[in-house]
Amino acid sequence: MQSKKLQRGLSLPVTDRNLESSSMRSTEGGGRRVAILGAGIMGASLALFLARHGFRVSLFDRENVPLAGASRWNEGKIHLGYLYGADPSLDTARRVIPGGLNFGPLISKLIGADISPAITEQDDIYLIHRDSVATPEAVAATFEGVSALLREHPDSRRYLVDVSRANFRRMSRKEVGNVANDDLLTAGFVTPERSVDTRWIADRLCDALLNESRISFCPGIAIKAATPVDSVNGPWRVRGTPDVDDRFDIVVNALWHGRLEIDLTAGAPAPDQWSNRFRHSLFIQTPNDLDLPSVVVAFGPFGDVKNYNGRDFYASWYPAGLIFESNEISPPALQPWTTSQQKELIAKVRAALGELLPWTSKIFDSAETIVVQGGFVFAQGRGSLADPRSTLHRRDRFGILRRGRYYSVDTGKYSTAPWLAWNLAQELIGN
Repeated sequence: MQSKKLQRGLSLPVTDRNLESSSMRSTEGGGRRVAILGAGIMGASLALFLARHGFRVSLFDRENVPLAGASRWNEGKIHLGYLYGADPSLDTARRVIPGGLNFGPLISKLIGADISPAITEQDDIYLIHRDSVATPEAVAATFEGVSALLREHPDSRRYLVDVSRANFRRMSRKEVGNVANDDLLTAGFVTPERSVDTRWIADRLCDALLNESRISFCPGIAIKAATPVDSVNGPWRVRGTPDVDDRFDIVVNALWHGRLEIDLTAGAPAPDQWSNRFRHSLFIQTPNDLDLPSVVVAFGPFGDVKNYNGRDFYASWYPAGLIFESNEISPPALQPWTTSQQKELIAKVRAALGELLPWTSKIFDSAETIVVQGGFVFAQGRGSLADPRSTLHRRDRFGILRRGRYYSVDTGKYSTAPWLAWNLAQELIGN
């Protein structure tokens, strides 16, 4: 009889010792065959961890290259919990902090290089919009709680910068006025959060994948089903188009787009609620360095700007960039945007950000290239970000679901993916 037992969660600690061992080649996998569905940051990280322990990995993706979707085209915030200032329970912060603190060491192990060149150089500024779903006073209280969690965490020195003495600072009205239109923004806070250039990370993860002999990348494949051959604790069958019908010792569903559809074929239940969204943003490069801050306009459907290195910038305005939202099990693929649609988005983002942050005009005026890109994002929540009751204001519901030798991973955030991959790899190596 097939077992229907399902388990969620993870609890493995990350230490210097086991981080080092997980980066070394071995034959612990015994040549077991693993199918990983989805070559985003989660799938790519897990493939590398397992291959270096002797597993033979087939990495499937509908795109022709790895890390071609949201894992390449996002702002790269390495979350410590401050973005969820509308979650006073701190549950989201507690959930994302371990992944955020260990993101740098884990990625460095995977790519074999220091990631310092990809890290934003300044602390993030949070500006509170007058239509924010959280008041400045409520935000300050939540930020204090997040900072305390960081100071108490044993991995606080592992973050992109040392946050063992983490704190935030409320900006004066004069300081807010120096960076923003203070008629529309009611307060500002400086936090120790940083971001990474996701394109820089994606390029190096792709190189690592292509240089790993135990990984077979299978491009242009749309997986349709994963089913047990006889028992959930035995081999699993993976089917997809074109021409995929194979058996594997272990199957890991690391998709965002279409993950639930595959889960249902595997006999795994859908969560209570979810949303699939596709959001476009702008990736801008300037010929000369610009000394500008990284700013988040919070909390609600607003936007942000990231300054990675003085010349590479990210710019987003949520209402303009959100082009698709659905509660369907399997949302359809979207057609590429036309040049006119891209130009319209650029104009909307520039206007919206310019009204709040006048200095952003320097980025657009100096732009050498502006790339419009995005990807599907999955979240266990629903509602509008303009609604304080929306469950999208918290992101504590993510992790690993298990059904025998089938594993489905809700990555949660970009920043938590390597940590989830590392935890699952340790579990599979141990088994």
